[in-house]
Amino acid sequence: MQASAKIITATPGDSPQDERKQEYRDAMARLGAAVNIVTTDGPGGLAGFAATAVCSVTDDPPTLLVCLNRASSAYPAVTANQVLCVNTLSHSHEGLSRRFGGKTPVKERFEGASWSVLETGAPALDDALISLDCKVRTISDGGTHDILICEVLAIKENEGGQALIYFDRRYHTI
Repeated sequence: MQASAKIITATPGDSPQDERKQEYRDAMARLGAAVNIVTTDGPGGLAGFAATAVCSVTDDPPTLLVCLNRASSAYPAVTANQVLCVNTLSHSHEGLSRRFGGKTPVKERFEGASWSVLETGAPALDDALISLDCKVRTISDGGTHDILICEVLAIKENEGGQALIYFDRRYHTI
């Protein structure tokens, strides 16, 4: 049995801009991704945000791509500090992800979890599946977001645990 499909065309002029934006957001909701908490600390202050827009770029040198909304409360700190730690979450971190993804004050986001530092001084979640401690090398314009190209300086990995995935606007465990 074949599933029904909705064909969406993004030809300019076919639909109002707001409708195209919503269609795009709905499509991206169907793109499952690991849930991460991205943290920073330094002269620009302590900050963190939940992110699914994280991916590997290359292993030589180890490099990640992280997208950061310019309207995010973490934006000034991340861009000032030029360091971050990508903490990939396990199934037990759903509540923590919600705190970092909402309007919770910065200090409260970090409460209730155990943190340490690796090389850059950005907080690494002690029980994350993996923590990738990075220095921001390049920032590019990505519309409403900045695209951060980050060199990985240190890696901390924890054995076991099931990954927390965000798909179709809901959390899932794999």
